Amino acid sequence: MPLPPRPHRPVLLCALLACLPRGAWRATALSSAALLAMAAHAQTAVSAAPVALDLPAAPLEQALHALARRTGVQVVFASGVAAGRQAPALRGSFTPGQALDRLLAGSGLAARAADDGQTYVVERAPAAAPASQTATLPEVKVTGSALSDGVTEGTGSYTTDITRTATGLALSPRETPQSVSVVTRQQMDDQAATAVQDALQSTTGLSIEAQDRGRNEVSARGFTVSNFQLDGLPTETGNIGIETTSAAIYDRVEVVRGATGLLNGTGDPSATINLVRKRADSKTFTGAVTAEAGSWHHGAVTADISTPLNASGSVRARLVARGMKEDSFMDLESRKTTTLYGTVEADLTPATRLTVGASQEVGKRRGIYWGSLTFWHADGTRTDWPRSKTTAARWHQWDTDERSAFARLEHTLDNRWKLRADLGHHKKAEESNMMWMSGLPDRVTGLGYVPELYSYYTKPTQSQLALSANGPFRLWGRDHELLLGVIRTEHKSGWYTRDLLGSDIAPVGNFNLWDGSYPQPTFGDLYAGSQVKDVRTNAYVATRLQIADALKLILGAQLTNWTRDVGAAAWTPQSYTAHKRVFTPYVGLVHDLTREVSLYASYTKIFKPQTAQDRNGRYLDPVDGRGMEIGVKGEFLDGRLNASAAVFRIQQDNLAVADEGYFIPGTASQAYRGARGARSQGVELEVAGEVAPGWQLGAGWTQYSARDADGENINPFHPRQHFKLFTKYQFRGDLAGLAVGGGLVWRDTAPYDLTNPVTGLSERVGQPAYALVDLMASYQINRRTSVQLNIKNVFDKKYYDAAWETYTYGAPRSFTVQLKHTF
Repeated sequence: MPLPPRPHRPVLLCALLACLPRGAWRATALSSAALLAMAAHAQTAVSAAPVALDLPAAPLEQALHALARRTGVQVVFASGVAAGRQAPALRGSFTPGQALDRLLAGSGLAARAADDGQTYVVERAPAAAPASQTATLPEVKVTGSALSDGVTEGTGSYTTDITRTATGLALSPRETPQSVSVVTRQQMDDQAATAVQDALQSTTGLSIEAQDRGRNEVSARGFTVSNFQLDGLPTETGNIGIETTSAAIYDRVEVVRGATGLLNGTGDPSATINLVRKRADSKTFTGAVTAEAGSWHHGAVTADISTPLNASGSVRARLVARGMKEDSFMDLESRKTTTLYGTVEADLTPATRLTVGASQEVGKRRGIYWGSLTFWHADGTRTDWPRSKTTAARWHQWDTDERSAFARLEHTLDNRWKLRADLGHHKKAEESNMMWMSGLPDRVTGLGYVPELYSYYTKPTQSQLALSANGPFRLWGRDHELLLGVIRTEHKSGWYTRDLLGSDIAPVGNFNLWDGSYPQPTFGDLYAGSQVKDVRTNAYVATRLQIADALKLILGAQLTNWTRDVGAAAWTPQSYTAHKRVFTPYVGLVHDLTREVSLYASYTKIFKPQTAQDRNGRYLDPVDGRGMEIGVKGEFLDGRLNASAAVFRIQQDNLAVADEGYFIPGTASQAYRGARGARSQGVELEVAGEVAPGWQLGAGWTQYSARDADGENINPFHPRQHFKLFTKYQFRGDLAGLAVGGGLVWRDTAPYDLTNPVTGLSERVGQPAYALVDLMASYQINRRTSVQLNIKNVFDKKYYDAAWETYTYGAPRSFTVQLKHTF
């Protein structure tokens, strides 16, 4: 079979129609028509009536954001105009205009109401000037909105006010009856997190182990994380996971730990990771360009531009572009990526918004390390190669091309009910030609490694259609909230391979002298190794009931239909599996102890279809998972600081275990049986947000045990205890413009043992306990330009980034310098 054509070059926005299936666009058009038919053509302006406020003294920019969130107005101001200014405490009942006057008193700034009745412009107070002089307004940026929907960009905060990932309902972290972590845009920028996985490394409860230099396994509470979302919609991750993609296009990363069966009906009861894209929400032309340089010839340029497309700003666009190229601390390895993202938002009416967008990331890796390093020499002694040692050949290639396109239509009815339709399409191409090394090399001669040559190609696609409606209703004299929705997902996967032409395979030779000079093999035509089509339909309902003034009950349920159609291929026989009307309940309870502290408890289920077969050839029933959690949460300093403590327990039943002595009928493949399975339990602590004026902090502690029915450790590659912290302090006064910070990641010894192939004795090979320390400093050169330095692994700790049957070293000390200019 000839090599499939390579994906075309990036085309954004206009390429949306080409990326999405014709039938999917038809579905969106029908959904849009239905929603627009119900639309009201006016929206009530934000009331100017007095609002009860209790705002503490704070930096002016944060105070303006808090005011906008509380009153429902939009506040805009010139970039840098609020820098270095403090706002006084504000307590009492004020109109938005009165509140702004109080906050701006003595600052040299004034607020001007715009014509729409919903927007205030903060600008320098005018000095006396001749009547003939024309005033010119400075450039402005949106800094806050009561309907922020959790947007973190521009807030300067390490926390958010709204999250939907757990239940689909717009809840604050304190109102959500599960453990929630949010890595905000500010924290990603401060950490110089260029990839999503960099942000996840600092997230409470998550453990990331590299499988090689291209792939990771993300784990939480002892189980693999397989549930990912894009803007709240379930998304399949691939061989090279979505966590490896650029973080430049995202506003924040939300992580809900535990089973989230309400919106994800399949997967593991570990965690759900929701990547929330940046929005085109600016009604003025604004943007930033960032240039980077760093260790191992790292270089990158990122441009992020927002602009209105009409005079009123009712149609807005945003474009993010990033190019990166770097070598590695490992010999031979280099990579480069190009990321493009574009989105357009259009306010069709005051109550109706249409959003469309597309993204593409192309990655090219050369000399990539795949195969890892063995723990033992041929004499049974442990190996200890330098961190730069690689098993790669110079011709190693591992390329990816990941594209997505989406459309969203939102409409708010007069009764405050919101209707939403989403359409998405995601496709990825991955091609690799590499060599795996197995065996035990001799300590002196370096002989003993055996090469295995491999060629791989895959092109998974996913299409989605989601419809939802949510809003308030009144019952028993109280206000409540209801959410209804349906999501249909079609995922096509599988892979192709090519056989080696010729029977002669060159030896590796002396691995002690290995420099990657190995003859490049010749492969034949591609043929299908596996072809799979999964179709999943989830219908769900959730409600938040105000049982009493201090007591809220969240109830939810999902019905899932799931089918898997496996086509006949070289590595998979033809088969069909279906699970109909699978019921997944969700229960959550939140009790407010005080205005700031709540107790909560939650229970949810999840199921995971399996491909393992029993001794009669039947597929095993899905894994049945459930999670229970109780905890306490606090929301302090007007929501700028969130804290939580949780105790959890997770159980999985019907896990596939080998049915010793039995094989699948007609094959030589091992048969499996379902067994009572795994149990995980532990505690998590977290604090995130502003602990004092100018001081942002994100910190968390995790401790758990996870064992199977036989008492053996589950996922022993991952640590059972870890502590994560990142913090930044923004100076004021004479040092205004300077910020310093740093991070710490500590993890205990991974309980992973392997049998020494020479001595036959079990040895602990899991990564021993270690700590990594990072530092950062930034300086605002002027109101538009800043510079930032990040140093990672400051003390140059040598550690394993992965320790499976082989190991991979983590990165040594490195630095990155960024120069950022805004306009």
